[in-house]
Formats: sequence, C-alpha cells, structure tokens
Amino acid sequence: MGILSAILSAPLAPVRFVDWTMHQMVGAAEREAYDPARIRSELAELSDRLDRGEISESDFDRAEDELLDRLEEAEEFQRGTTRDQ
Repeated sequence: MGILSAILSAPLAPVRFVDWTMHQMVGAAEREAYDPARIRSELAELSDRLDRGEISESDFDRAEDELLDRLEEAEEFQRGTTRDQ
C-alpha cells in the first residue's frame, strides 16, 4: 500500500511544496515585523531624525505612535497572543 499511495499522491507534491514555502515565508515575515529590537531601533532612528531637524514634531508624534503600537503588538506576538483574539 505504501508504494501505491506514494504513486497516487506524487502529483500533489508541487502543491505541498508551494504550501510549505508560503508558510515559511509568512513565518519569516512575521518574525521580522514583530521583532521588538527592530522596532526599538526604528524608534531610536526616528528620535535622531527629529534631533537633526529632518522631521517636524507632529510627524515625529504620528510616527512614534505607530511604532509604539507596533511594539505593543510585537510584544503580544512574542507572548503568543494577538489583539484579534
């Protein structure tokens, strides 16, 4: 039975490979997007840009709020929870 099932399921191998590849890509993207260290680095860079006068105070406030929201989501993601649950 093992050989028969292998032969019959062989045409599905490309579909399984695509599915596996997509899961790997989504996992990598989530790890990158929800990396608290990366977000903290972006916050530091944003602060530096404000100090150098490259952005206005209002632009800084808006971007800082977005990054702090992302950081909160990232910390929840690291704990294994999401805001949607």
